[in-house]
Amino acid sequence: MELQRETTSKLGMLSATTSRNLSSSSSAFVSASQSPFFSPRSPSFQTAESTKSDSTLNPPTGSLGVADAVNSGVVIQKPEPSSSASAFVRDNGISREKHKKGRSYGKFSFNQFCNRLRSYDVYIGFHGRKPSLLRFANWLRAELELQGMTCFAADRARCRNSRSHETVEKVMNASTYGVVIITKKSFGNPYSIEELRSFLGKKNLIPIFFDLGPGDCLARDIIERRGELWEKHGGELWIPYGGLEKEWKEAVNGLARVDEWRLEAQDGHWRDCILKAVVLLATRLSRRSVVDRVNRWRERVDREEFPFPQNENFIGRKKELSELEFILFGDVIGDAEREYFDLKTRHRRKNLVLGQKENIRLEERAKDRQTESSSSKGKEPVIWREFDKEIEMRRAGGPHRQHQPFRVRNGTRNRRKRSMKILYGKGVACVSGESGIGKTELLLEYAYRFSQRYKMVLWIGGEARYIRQNYLNLSQFLEVDVGFENQSTGKGRTQSFEEHEEDSISRVRKELMRDIPFLVVIDNLEKENDWWDKKLIMDLLPRFGGETHIIISTRLPRVMNLEPLKLSYLSGIEAMSLMRGIKDYPIEEIDALKSIEEKLGRLTLGLGIVGAILSELPINPVRLLDTLNRMPLREFSWISLSGVEDPTLRPQPFLMRLLEVCFSIFDHADGPGCLATRMVHVGGWFGPGAIPISLLASAAYKHAWKDHGFRFWSMLRAISCGLTTSHSRKSEVEAFSMLTRFGLAKVSNQEDGIHFHEMIRMYALHRGGIVGAHAMVQSVCNQPFMFQHTDHLWAACFLVFKFGTFPWTIELKVPKLVLLVKRVVLPLALHMFIRFSRCNAALELLRACTDALAAAEDSLVSRVGKWLDKPYCWGSPKSDAQLNPYLWQETVLLRATVLEARSKLMIRGGQYDIAEDLIKKTLNIRISICGEHHPDTESARETQNKITRLLTNNLVI
Repeated sequence: MELQRETTSKLGMLSATTSRNLSSSSSAFVSASQSPFFSPRSPSFQTAESTKSDSTLNPPTGSLGVADAVNSGVVIQKPEPSSSASAFVRDNGISREKHKKGRSYGKFSFNQFCNRLRSYDVYIGFHGRKPSLLRFANWLRAELELQGMTCFAADRARCRNSRSHETVEKVMNASTYGVVIITKKSFGNPYSIEELRSFLGKKNLIPIFFDLGPGDCLARDIIERRGELWEKHGGELWIPYGGLEKEWKEAVNGLARVDEWRLEAQDGHWRDCILKAVVLLATRLSRRSVVDRVNRWRERVDREEFPFPQNENFIGRKKELSELEFILFGDVIGDAEREYFDLKTRHRRKNLVLGQKENIRLEERAKDRQTESSSSKGKEPVIWREFDKEIEMRRAGGPHRQHQPFRVRNGTRNRRKRSMKILYGKGVACVSGESGIGKTELLLEYAYRFSQRYKMVLWIGGEARYIRQNYLNLSQFLEVDVGFENQSTGKGRTQSFEEHEEDSISRVRKELMRDIPFLVVIDNLEKENDWWDKKLIMDLLPRFGGETHIIISTRLPRVMNLEPLKLSYLSGIEAMSLMRGIKDYPIEEIDALKSIEEKLGRLTLGLGIVGAILSELPINPVRLLDTLNRMPLREFSWISLSGVEDPTLRPQPFLMRLLEVCFSIFDHADGPGCLATRMVHVGGWFGPGAIPISLLASAAYKHAWKDHGFRFWSMLRAISCGLTTSHSRKSEVEAFSMLTRFGLAKVSNQEDGIHFHEMIRMYALHRGGIVGAHAMVQSVCNQPFMFQHTDHLWAACFLVFKFGTFPWTIELKVPKLVLLVKRVVLPLALHMFIRFSRCNAALELLRACTDALAAAEDSLVSRVGKWLDKPYCWGSPKSDAQLNPYLWQETVLLRATVLEARSKLMIRGGQYDIAEDLIKKTLNIRISICGEHHPDTESARETQNKITRLLTNNLVI
């Protein structure tokens, strides 16, 4: 500990303007460019307060490291201009750094540093500059250190002087275990051979085969250039570096003797390999708690990583998948590299500006840094101009004016009307297309195919009203506490609600900026601005260029000035395959399918439903086309839940006819108002997330059915004879199966949930009417508080209370309103405030609830007064108050409870004046109804006294 403090006091962190990539792990790399001491990427943009807060979470047990920056370093993907020695202490993913802008740390003796070298748990050796290799080595080091194992990682071939070589050799000999990443170039590298011989001799070698398999590592095959791999990379590899053949063969053949400890990471199986390495090393180091923690993580990932199962019938989109890989990683590997090599030369990097906020100070500039592109084919060197919240890229050698960002007029930044070019290799991609074209399916397929390159896939719904909460929900996967009680506070002052919310978001963002890669998928982004406070969605995301990758799907033509990957329709062959499946049809049937395809606008959603109908029912395409043409069409005012008519969500008439056919088939098979049809009607009113089957069925049973459909029994009898015609009510499981088999819903991986496509939700919402909203709210009230499904609770609150310009509202009777407030509103507001620091949303919900309760009180009083004014008031009761004499009193006391909750929350935000007014109203209500000495009255009086003391102290300060 004394050594760490002494070393940390002499070494500074890297400049805040020269590091864009963040790391949470303590590493040791050997510099090959400017200095033998070079730290990996540091979270240099963090404030002193956040650094101090982080250092208190985990006391440093430390791993003092020297870093390797190989023209962008082992883990740094852009060169560091600083030539001064720099190091820092990290442990368990928490960095401890001291940083003052412009501070000089003086000279640091190399001999002094070498004398302080100590042993490490793991030494990681590798050789090469391939981006995928650097990404893997960086992730392996960060993951080991996150689990508490000290690591030293080095590419010894990049060392430029004997002192660096001597330092790394001492660390290598003193490490408990040696992990050597084997690549095709390792056998021609003398340092890799030396590492293999050293650790083989000590029997502590753990080889990881990266881009080749254990069967490829035979000395005879390498020397004789046997096989496709060694025909290019083989030969007498000890000759170029002047080694001995005997020693080289001993090292290569020694890999065959390491059977129990060898790991394989070829074909992109990185995640499994790294987790196996962590478990293996933790077991050898007697860290049983690490093994248990990794096993629990694996179980949770297997259960909750993906929102939907993988689509086994996924068709086409090979080119789009390869282009997404290239956009995110900057290169493609495997078969995609041969098939879509032209992607590398199609787009050249040109002027690009990514702004995180509209108002960015121009003086927050950093020094220019120059880097080479990830692939030399079809690309040019670029210059990165760094800002705290902006990154500008231009071609090297361009005119100076291209360095200039957007001009600022009247304090705002003008946007260019044209789209920017796609940014390759920076870890962000945007997929754009109309609703129903297949964006979600594409992102899901990409996530399944490339999940091994990330520690976890984090899926976020992009709906405007829910995206912030969905983003904060990631804290449970990242193991970050964003609760109100754990937020950092300023010295001698109380943080505002806005500052608390910013702190919670920054904690999640910081975890996504570590060296451990995640894939963040934002599906169906509705707007670039948040629905609650109109802030840019960009403020939620981690800064581009780190290990975490971001994919966004949207109907918007452009997001954050990025040119999206525009998703087009499936080809004719792919569309035909999706509709007919494995069946063979004659020419006239094929023509009917082509006609259906054209009338559906070639939407993938509609094509999938057609394919499901043809596979489930004994009907041919000609008869289905005739049925669709004869199906009447109903007209709707297509207003979305955001309050405006959205032309991008308006389905084509033929698609609406197809949905009507599906509903009519359900009704014919199970009788009018069948459970499956009612589940769709009420499903449109729930939140956008997966709906538990039990909750959806409960709402469907409460749905007051009206015959909304058209009856064409004679026409449908011929096409639905494959389904049972008995009118016995089907169970929830059968109704759920029917919806998924016909393509109207998707199975969710979480808790047997069901998910409806946005277009189907909107159509069912208009088709079923407002009656489904009442059923939905009633079912939510009857359920226990659902911590895992708060979006459905919010959906119920949006329907009952007036929020902004929200177009859909329902009026509940007073008893149901009281039940909703007790079971949903109060628990939801407190949960959002305390668990996720969503202060403003929780307070706005309580304010709307207070207004609704006050209106209910006035309604009860006026109705009772009208009834008492009648000459014959002994008649049958006509109001809720007469049915329950204590209803008015219960409503008033409940409003007092809400006022008291608001007052206590206002205290935490330092708004004492508002809190005092609210608690006075609470006291007046409770004194008039409960009396002066009631426990509830005494509790409110204590709160009032506390507020008075806080106001006095605040005035004194």
